[in-house]
Amino acid sequence: MFARVWIPDPEEVWKSAELLKDYKPGDKVLLLHLEEGKDLEYRLDPKTKELPHLRNPDILVGENDLTALSYLHEPAVLHNLRVRFIDSKLIYTYCGIVLVAINPYEQLPIYGEDIINAYSGQNMGDMDPHIFAVAEEAYKQMARDERNQSIIVSGESGAGKTVSAKYAMRYFATVSGSASEANVEEKVLASNPIMESIGNAKTTRNDNSSRFGKYIEIGFDKRYRIIGANMRTYLLEKSRVVFQAEEERNYHIFYQLCASAKLPEFKMLRLGNADDFNYTQQGGSPVIEGVDDAKEMAHTRQACTLLGISESHQMGIFRILAGILHLGNVGFTSRDADSCTIPPKHEPLCIFCDLMGVDYEEMCHWLCHRKLATATETYIKPISKLQATNARDALAKHIYAKLFNWIVDNVNQALHSAVKQHSFIGVLDIYGFETFEINSFEQFCINYANEKLQQQFNMHVFKLEQEEYMKEQIPWTLIDFYDNQPCINLIESKLGILDLLDEECKMPKGTDDTWAQKLYNTHLNKCTLFEKPRLSNKAFIIQHFADKVEYQCEGFLEKNKDTVFEEQIKVLKSSKFKMLPELFQDDEKAISPTSATSSGRTPLTRIPAKPTKGRPGQMAKEHKKTVGHQFRNSLHLLMETLNATTPHYVRCIKPNDFKFPFTFDEKRAVQQLRACGVLETIRISAAGFPSRWTYQEFFSRYRVLMKQKDVLSDRKQTCKNVLEKLILDKDKYQFGKTKIFFRAGQVAYLEKLRADKLRAACIRIQKTIRGWLLRKKYLRMRKAAITVQRYVRGYQARCYAKFLRRTKAATIIQKYWRMFVVCRRYKIRRAATIVLQSYLRGFLARNRYRKILREHKAVIIQKRVRGWLARTHYKRSMHAIIYLQCCFRRMMAKRELKKLKIEARSVERYKKLHIGMENKIMQLQRKVDEQNKDYKCLVEKLTNLEGIYNSETEKLRSDLERLQLSEEEAKVATGRVLSLQEEIAKLRKDLEQTRSEKKCIEERADQYKQETEQLVSNLKEENTLLKQEKEALNHRIVEQAKEMTETMEKKLVEETKQLELDLNDERLRYQNLLNEFSRLEERYDDLKEEMTLMVHVPKPGHKRTDSTHSSNESEYTFSSEIAEMEDIPSRTEEPSEKKVPLDMSLFLKLQKRVTELEQEKQVMQDELDRKEEQVLRSKAKEEERPQIRGAELEYESLKRQELESENKKLKNELNELRKALSEKSAPEVTAPGAPAYRVLMEQLTSVSEELDVRKEEVLILRSQLVSQKEAIHPKNTMTDSTILLEDVQKMKDKGEIAQAYIGLKETNRSSALDYRELNEDGELWLVYEGLKQANRLTGIQLPAQKRSNEMRPEIQSLKEENNRQQQALAQNLQLPPEAASRPAWQHESPSDPDQPEDGLDKTVRKLKKQLKVFLGQMENISPGQIIDEPIRPVNIPRKEKDFQGMLEYKKEDEQKLVKNLILELKPRGVAVNLIPGLPAYILFMCVRHADYLNDDQKVRSLLTSTINSIKKVLKKRGDDFETVSFWLSNTCRFLHCLKQYSGEEGFMKHNTSRQNEHCLTNFDLAEYRQVLSDLAIQIYQQLVRVLENILQPMIVSGMLEHETIQGPTGLRKRTSSIADEAPTHWTPSSGSSTPSTHRWSSRCSTSVGAITLNNLLLRKDMCSWSKGMQIRYNVSQLEEWLRDRNLMNNDDAEAICSMCNALTTAQIVKVLNLYTPVNEFEERVSVSFIRTIQVRAPIFFDSPTQSFEWTFL
Repeated sequence: MFARVWIPDPEEVWKSAELLKDYKPGDKVLLLHLEEGKDLEYRLDPKTKELPHLRNPDILVGENDLTALSYLHEPAVLHNLRVRFIDSKLIYTYCGIVLVAINPYEQLPIYGEDIINAYSGQNMGDMDPHIFAVAEEAYKQMARDERNQSIIVSGESGAGKTVSAKYAMRYFATVSGSASEANVEEKVLASNPIMESIGNAKTTRNDNSSRFGKYIEIGFDKRYRIIGANMRTYLLEKSRVVFQAEEERNYHIFYQLCASAKLPEFKMLRLGNADDFNYTQQGGSPVIEGVDDAKEMAHTRQACTLLGISESHQMGIFRILAGILHLGNVGFTSRDADSCTIPPKHEPLCIFCDLMGVDYEEMCHWLCHRKLATATETYIKPISKLQATNARDALAKHIYAKLFNWIVDNVNQALHSAVKQHSFIGVLDIYGFETFEINSFEQFCINYANEKLQQQFNMHVFKLEQEEYMKEQIPWTLIDFYDNQPCINLIESKLGILDLLDEECKMPKGTDDTWAQKLYNTHLNKCTLFEKPRLSNKAFIIQHFADKVEYQCEGFLEKNKDTVFEEQIKVLKSSKFKMLPELFQDDEKAISPTSATSSGRTPLTRIPAKPTKGRPGQMAKEHKKTVGHQFRNSLHLLMETLNATTPHYVRCIKPNDFKFPFTFDEKRAVQQLRACGVLETIRISAAGFPSRWTYQEFFSRYRVLMKQKDVLSDRKQTCKNVLEKLILDKDKYQFGKTKIFFRAGQVAYLEKLRADKLRAACIRIQKTIRGWLLRKKYLRMRKAAITVQRYVRGYQARCYAKFLRRTKAATIIQKYWRMFVVCRRYKIRRAATIVLQSYLRGFLARNRYRKILREHKAVIIQKRVRGWLARTHYKRSMHAIIYLQCCFRRMMAKRELKKLKIEARSVERYKKLHIGMENKIMQLQRKVDEQNKDYKCLVEKLTNLEGIYNSETEKLRSDLERLQLSEEEAKVATGRVLSLQEEIAKLRKDLEQTRSEKKCIEERADQYKQETEQLVSNLKEENTLLKQEKEALNHRIVEQAKEMTETMEKKLVEETKQLELDLNDERLRYQNLLNEFSRLEERYDDLKEEMTLMVHVPKPGHKRTDSTHSSNESEYTFSSEIAEMEDIPSRTEEPSEKKVPLDMSLFLKLQKRVTELEQEKQVMQDELDRKEEQVLRSKAKEEERPQIRGAELEYESLKRQELESENKKLKNELNELRKALSEKSAPEVTAPGAPAYRVLMEQLTSVSEELDVRKEEVLILRSQLVSQKEAIHPKNTMTDSTILLEDVQKMKDKGEIAQAYIGLKETNRSSALDYRELNEDGELWLVYEGLKQANRLTGIQLPAQKRSNEMRPEIQSLKEENNRQQQALAQNLQLPPEAASRPAWQHESPSDPDQPEDGLDKTVRKLKKQLKVFLGQMENISPGQIIDEPIRPVNIPRKEKDFQGMLEYKKEDEQKLVKNLILELKPRGVAVNLIPGLPAYILFMCVRHADYLNDDQKVRSLLTSTINSIKKVLKKRGDDFETVSFWLSNTCRFLHCLKQYSGEEGFMKHNTSRQNEHCLTNFDLAEYRQVLSDLAIQIYQQLVRVLENILQPMIVSGMLEHETIQGPTGLRKRTSSIADEAPTHWTPSSGSSTPSTHRWSSRCSTSVGAITLNNLLLRKDMCSWSKGMQIRYNVSQLEEWLRDRNLMNNDDAEAICSMCNALTTAQIVKVLNLYTPVNEFEERVSVSFIRTIQVRAPIFFDSPTQSFEWTFL
């Protein structure tokens, strides 16, 4: 690959090409290949033999700093600027210490507050180039070096100087803030729109060109906060007031006034469109595209108000400006060549005089005349029309200049501060270099000022640099540079252009022509920078630093003198308008050439018209101060100020002359680069030492980087030793006599080392202190958390179970209610549908019937007609047929007759006739019979037809009669028509009468209206009386309501007592059922005893043995009972309102049966004890009496069978009792869901199941006895250990095995013979003893459980007051979200006898928990410890009282209450030790008490004090996160309480009846709720701001700079002011709810993503592959941290990880442009790819913004 070079080009200035052949010394031609695809032979210059400039590698293209380029030359700089401007859309680039800014001619979103925050505190090279970076560097150097700073913004007109200066001031105002509450920074910014409106105008090159220069000094105090500002202005272009070139405008303020002329306050100004005035219509372009002058006027007025300019003064300013516009419309009429006049009552002049408050005649006179003064006399001389017009324009310019100075003075007064100024930063925004087709005095002064600024830049960048190096004796090579001192000498030296101009102005008859000739004679051919045009004798050319400019001499003298007539000024001074004379206070004597310079630092003097005799020298001196002289003096003063400060340069470049956005004209750009010294800056910056420190400053600053042993008495040697260790490359610094010089970037490196050292020390201190504090905090929190968890978890579980029950009940109620609603709706719709169907079907049936009837009648008519037609046709046909038959038969008869006559003549014929005669007779006889039959049939048909005919005839007759009736009706109708016509005639007559009556009625209506009004007044009086009666009735109703409530309360107390008595009865019944259960248990013990006696019975099937299967049953009988109670589904049916009497016979029978069962139980218990004693005594005698024992065992087997039959009988009886209870009992007692019914049914069910279990155990024991009998040894030994193993395997849990082991231990204490008497190993006896111990233990625990159950109420009441309040307040945090808004104490409803299931369920849960604890203890305790362990006493809860939820306090204690609850409350102590919402609950209880007392003053005072105190706390500790979050939680909790208990239906949907009783009754606090809601929103916003302020300093260091993944990034590391470690821990505190926590975390995640992306877009060193991997890892770490603390949802993940979905086209393109390859294996993103993205991306992205406004995300 060959080298790439730059070659000159006439169109593109420089063109890129690639060598096709290597260059060899001596070659005269280079073979090149252009990027366009063409080949070129480039000839080298034979004289210089200079080779083309080499191109930089692609990796360096687009660098932020031009000095970082490998090859520093003009084409490289131009190409780098073009790539950044066109491809990357970046308008700022560094060039050493100079910021190059290219005007984009487009609004860019890179100046918001987020960008300001991103640049604040950063080093100049760390971020992308920006005007904010230069402003930050100036601010930082002012604070660090304690030296004043200046920002010099220079460039051509239209390059963007004003905008750059404005943004620099905005940065200072935003970053520093103000030292007082006067918002000085806002006032400084507010001065911009004012000065732009009165000093800026549209030119052919710039829509907002500054037509004056200004230098703003922003003052700072010792803490570097803005305290004030001062403005100096230079050379206002007054000629623009009266004249504008084509496509230009006057000053903006005139067009703003015209656009706002329709405002009511501006009507007195009598303005119109801008085209109506001579001073605003000359340019022909009154409107700027994209600018609304009316809105700009509003901004200007707002800025004036902010700066303290009153409304009266503002209107005064507008009056003067409007007067100037009207003055421009004043016209003159020539009388002759030397005089003119104004038409009488000239409207523009009249308006001008009215606005200015001057006399019309006097002003009209002096506009057309002037006063001349000589040594002896004065006389008045008329002037010509041209002179009058010039005088009018001069007066308008003078008034505007004075008004401009007055406004500047007032702005300076508003920005002035009484505090002593410690330092300042000056921002110079002065006109740029200008060259037009016609250049006059203003352009000359502007270019002169730019020459001075360029010289100052040269002196600072080049000459002062070299002199400083030589002074410090540093090795340095001198560089030649362009010095424009000769051009400045040409302008301002003795006999220079300005000197000759002032001299010509002093001449009586001096003209522009004579001045031009003097210039030619003095400088032409003597100064190389001065030239004369070939075709003009009234112009001259000056070679400025930027370009040659041709100036027209016409008007120079007049503008330099700036004369105005003294008499006109006197007329204005005599104005009645007070503000106008204030403008001319400096002109007390006379008017002379004046300056547009307006500054408090440059006093201006005037020359009197009539010289005084006493001080002629002074008058001559004052006469010399022309506009040019004063401008030169003010410019020298400006240079002195700039030289006394540290300058910062911003070079603005104009990319093209057509204001096209992002269009780069290489010719214009390189012209400006050559002129402004950017290339020289590159060379000197690359080779020099821009940073310098004195030895003492260096030692003081970087003392922390030195060790103690490095510190010597000689500061210079100390600094040398330290620098040799810190910076190894000695070329990076030089030691001078008094200073140390550093190359670029070395000071930043030292600052980074210093910050790292300080950060490491701070981290070590913080680590130790935080560790100690957190250890103490952890131990304290751990102890508290364990205690809180123990109580809260139990309480939470109970609340959750109660919530589940309520949810289930609500679901069932909803189910039935919805079913009822749907059924009712269905029935209504069904009934409606049936009705509609019936009507519809009837309508259709009637239509169908009428249709059938019509069709039937039509058929009949058709039948008759068709029959008649058929008969007619038939008759004709028959007649014709018969006639034809007759004719034919006659013919045939004639023929036959002839044959018969012939045959008759023969004899044989007769014979034949006689032979067939008999047959024919027979045939004829048959035919006669058949015809008789047919005749009869025809007769019958005829009779039928006659009947049908008669019926049809009758129908036709009826139809005929009906038709006749209709005919008669028609006749009657015709008669009616005639009568109606007669009535119409009568009605017409009546109408005429009514019209006449109408008038009478209207008269009566008026009278009636008056009477009605009188009646209405009477009714109003009656209404007031009725209202008074209504109020009295309402009062009586309220009193009656109170009496009724009292009576209802008494009734409620009585009913409550009655219900308590019923509850006691139910308890007694419950105890009876428990006794019955005990009796059945004793019977079971008897059965076991009988089985033990049957062990030695020889008969199979009758032996009994002990069983271990029921050991657990007897021990946990009550637990099984409770479990059965839980298994039975609860019924929710309510008892009927109508009470039915109890079935007492059945109930008494049940009670009698229970008592019998108890007696039997007691008898069987006694028998069990006696049997046990007998068994022990009879063991020794069993061998002697085997037969007797056999008989006893037989008897016992019979008894066992009887007991089994009795058990069955009991079971049947119980079933019958259950059925009888369910069928016959009273509904209020035995109905499903009633307390007595449930208790009784549950107990009966448990007893029956217990009987079934006992029966199964008997069967098991019987089978075991049979197996043992078969295996009995002859010596009466028992079975082997295998049976015991089977029995042990059948044991249900460890408790049974432990009890069996206890029995084994007890049996071992007795004699060894007992074991052998049972069997070889004695297993059965061990099991029996274990069962006995379990029974005894159960017998001991059962009474205790019974007593506990009797003393515990079935319905939970409130606990003691102290415990109740604390638990109730803590409960609300543990409830699910749908119940979270209820106050905690309302979730515990008071005892209600109608709903005992809550108490029973709680009893069941508590007993189950006790059983679980007991089982756990049984599992953990060894068998030997079970018997010795004492039985714990059962806790007996106190019966809780019913509290009202109020807190009584006295009015005088309100301040103490507020002070202790709000002002002096410590959030951390309340949130950790108590509950976070404690203040809110206490305050609401106080409000309830005040509402209960109906004391409105108390309520109002308490709520007002509460709100004000919360605001006071937040204002005092608004930066404390814990305080803000704590009061946000309490404010929301207090607001929710006020809503829920407000009494409004919308907030009471989910309340219980008990909660509704606690609602406020006397006051409506809706307004206070709104105030609290607004306060909560404000606190939430403040909390978000606090959170953002905490997070914002950590985001960049944590997300971008923190490097967990090791590996070089390949780019320069930047310093950070924040420690590298991430925040240790953050959790939501002070009881903030989960939704609020998620909102905060979501907001924080959004801000983290947005700020990270904004900084990424502003830092090129972050746009690399390796850094992207690091950032991605940091994001994943943050996401994991949030997820571990349950602070993250999917939205947060998208906000952090998927921010690319929200990127705009400009942001994507910027990231691609910023991407920087780290090594040679990577490639930069190609321009073609970026352009493809720009084309395709708008399909998906629309917004052009380049940063995220994360505050509103």
